[in-house]
Amino acid sequence: MGIFQNNIIKCLIILVNIFNISYCYDESGYIAYCPCMGRFGNQADHFLGALAFSKALNRTLILPPWVEYRYGEVKSIQVPFDTYFDTKPLTVYNKIVTMETFMQEVAPNIWPQDKRISFCYTPRIGDYEKSCNAKSGNPFGPFWDTFNIEFSDSEFYGPLNYDAYNKIIIQQWIIKYRPQEWPVLAFTGAPASFPVQAENVHLQKYLKWNVQILDKAKLFIKENMNGGGFLGLHLRNGQDWVRACEHVKDSPTLFAAPQCVGYKNEKGTLTSSMCLPTKGEMLKQVKRALKKFPDIKYVFVASDSNHMIEELKKSLKDFHVTLTKLNNSNPHLDLAILGKANYFIGNCVSSFSAFVKRDRDVSGLPSEFWSFPSRKKYKHDEL
Repeated sequence: MGIFQNNIIKCLIILVNIFNISYCYDESGYIAYCPCMGRFGNQADHFLGALAFSKALNRTLILPPWVEYRYGEVKSIQVPFDTYFDTKPLTVYNKIVTMETFMQEVAPNIWPQDKRISFCYTPRIGDYEKSCNAKSGNPFGPFWDTFNIEFSDSEFYGPLNYDAYNKIIIQQWIIKYRPQEWPVLAFTGAPASFPVQAENVHLQKYLKWNVQILDKAKLFIKENMNGGGFLGLHLRNGQDWVRACEHVKDSPTLFAAPQCVGYKNEKGTLTSSMCLPTKGEMLKQVKRALKKFPDIKYVFVASDSNHMIEELKKSLKDFHVTLTKLNNSNPHLDLAILGKANYFIGNCVSSFSAFVKRDRDVSGLPSEFWSFPSRKKYKHDEL
């Protein structure tokens, strides 16, 4: 049986043929959803919001697999939640169960095939009219197909929203969708906002890497950065990112930018260099960080494209630091290693960097962002 918090969980004894089969279920109901927007960083933001929403409704959150897109694969790949994270810390905050366990042990008893209804705010474009079309497109179809889920109908929950801190809205959810009639609220997409709602940032403390990921991170650090502190860098510079940063002027809170500029730009203005800093700007900022932390002997670089290893080596030769990166792409291991750096420089706009920043904040470790705050008034700095 999956992990449940001992809170309003009811166990039933079911007589099937001549065998007694027991199973446990949450009589307060469940929340399921497809993490169908973006890659890991976006999905992690959504997860924190969904966690808060399930807590507000007093429902068990069904932990969805992570949706991944791999080179050469036509359809998305669904990776079990606990492949990367330890589920136990989450139970301190709310009731949870992995989707694999729920579908195998609970769904057959409380969520029959003809009662599986998809939830969406308004109808989505797809094969059917007045429908959520929950399985139209990739990753929507492959996600639900992984668990052989077909939906018999659609439910449009608008104008309700999923602000877990709006007591009036939450009460309306509870009254309209009573668990006795609606044991599972299965959302077409995450019942959460992007970027992560400010009130939910602190929930990062319950999202902990599992021992396998942590051991790999510790081993890499031991074998490649032993005998001194290290600076972690996240460089977001792939062609898709270059195109995304062209929208900075029209999107003052683009992607994860609120982590720097605030949700209403109350902390500053988003600039192009914060999204896509030049190589010169980055090299200067790395030098300033190394001067600030003279005990750092290594620089670890994570990137979606260009790690700038040669440029960094040439620019940092007087600092006598060793440059390193993973030999094979492994974004989750990158994240875990960056989370343990003595100091971290990330990208304001990137949700990948945002995950690292939240993770480090939990541990009280220092971080900063490329080109933020603006250093224009310090242009005569000695470098």
